[in-house]
Amino acid sequence: MMERLASGVGRPDYLRIPRVGIGQKIALFGGTFNPPHKGHRHVAMTGLSRLGVDQVWWLVTPGNPLKSHDGLASLDERVRITREYADHPRMVVTAFEANYNFRYTADTIDFCRRRFPTVKFVWLMGADNLATLHRWQKWREIMRLVPVAVVDRPGASMSVISSPAARSFAGARVPETQAAALPGASPPAWTFLHVPLDPSSSTAMRNGRRTSAS
Repeated sequence: MMERLASGVGRPDYLRIPRVGIGQKIALFGGTFNPPHKGHRHVAMTGLSRLGVDQVWWLVTPGNPLKSHDGLASLDERVRITREYADHPRMVVTAFEANYNFRYTADTIDFCRRRFPTVKFVWLMGADNLATLHRWQKWREIMRLVPVAVVDRPGASMSVISSPAARSFAGARVPETQAAALPGASPPAWTFLHVPLDPSSSTAMRNGRRTSAS
């Protein structure tokens, strides 16, 4: 049964695992993207330009275990809109986690590493996520599975530096000037990338929609 589902036969193409070449470097960029916005694209473009990866995979998750699913758009709708923001030849939008019933990031990363043992994966996320990483399932395992690149987000800089995850892995922080070498680094290894900030927020966009509809 699992093999039939994993093959993607009769299912949307976004449920299939993206193709990847031997030895490539891939940034995994996960989120509910409910909805996606310019800030997400800003993080993804930063990953492409600063990390020297071959691709960025936007992992549109079935849902965040830490958040309420009230108001969560359908997976199909979120993938469709995310593709508009990931309109770049080296960006891929996928929701294969739903095909394998993955709920937690650590399981997804472990699967990718076992499925593609020659590929160099790096986890890419906004700084607001690092600030709450200690609440994620198996968060220490995530840090030990792959290098992690953290892109600055409005209002997150100070909370990131003092967050439990940053403190726990302070000795594994890589200088920002060495970001291009991060995908090939042995984990735990992470870096904080300072960039011009984009104030876009999924929460603000959802609240704006509700206000307009009332």
